[in-house]
Amino acid sequence: MSTPSQKVTSAEVALRAGVSRSAVSRVFTPGASASKETTRKVRAAAEELGYRPNVLARAMVSGKSRIIGLVVAYLNNQFYPEILEKLSNALRERGYHVLVFITTRTEGNIDTVVDEILDYQVDGIIAASVAMSSDLSARCEAAGVPVVLFNRTQDGDALSDVTTDNYGGGKMVAEFLLAAGHRKIGYIAGWEGASTQRDREAGFVEALEAARVSLHAREIGNFVMEEAKAAALRMFSNDPPDAVFVANDHMAIAVMDTLRHDLMLCVPGDVSVVSYDDVAAASWPAYDLTTVRQPSNQMVRETIDLLLGKIDNPNKPKRRIQIKGR
Repeated sequence: MSTPSQKVTSAEVALRAGVSRSAVSRVFTPGASASKETTRKVRAAAEELGYRPNVLARAMVSGKSRIIGLVVAYLNNQFYPEILEKLSNALRERGYHVLVFITTRTEGNIDTVVDEILDYQVDGIIAASVAMSSDLSARCEAAGVPVVLFNRTQDGDALSDVTTDNYGGGKMVAEFLLAAGHRKIGYIAGWEGASTQRDREAGFVEALEAARVSLHAREIGNFVMEEAKAAALRMFSNDPPDAVFVANDHMAIAVMDTLRHDLMLCVPGDVSVVSYDDVAAASWPAYDLTTVRQPSNQMVRETIDLLLGKIDNPNKPKRRIQIKGR
């Protein structure tokens, strides 16, 4: 028996369980095969002895850490905590763990963060709503670490990405508002460096122009609630629109509160509000917000399949997946 100052070894667990050391290794290796009886005996022996497998040591031997780095720009938008939970759960089911890194939207900051992620010897990276420079993606590829963009795209084909059809979603919103008879229509944009913002607005404006309706008003909210509130106050200070498309739910909630409580307007009686994402709060009775749903379960599934496929086969071609929202 080991003394309290010594770490219990897999050999001691094997001896207690009456199995081989390789059987102990299989029980504690994600994806490896071991019978139910062997697993029961090994786990019982490990619990009695206080044994914990050394994941880092196993990673050094196998060359695989079974860790995925997840980079997110912010978590105050309800869309991302939900995505983080879904990604973590789905990766755990596939035998992987997640390290989360918070960054800002600027490329210089993410360069520093990704350097830190690579130091952890991760097997892959998911970048959620952050942009990556071509130099940075090349460094990751040179290190043998595949990257998948989630809810963002970038020009060129250096990286795989998974998004909804943001252009099509913006077009659907315009057609929806036009069908309701609106002609004085405003738009509150997100951060203009984001592909999601660019594509949603492009589809929206093109559908308006196809109906020979020009955008009545435009302001920028930068995907920030406080800035969205200020944008709404500016937009409705003079010749206000009778409908507004807000680039995501996070901002739309602030816009609705501003319209109702600061400007004493009725939504949708005085002004219609439509947005994008379908976060949990969108269905709360206080908001009952019309929004384009991002099919998050499918987006997560496609992202993980792309990343793990690239980990298993580095020669797999890059893919760009767009999923239709509704």
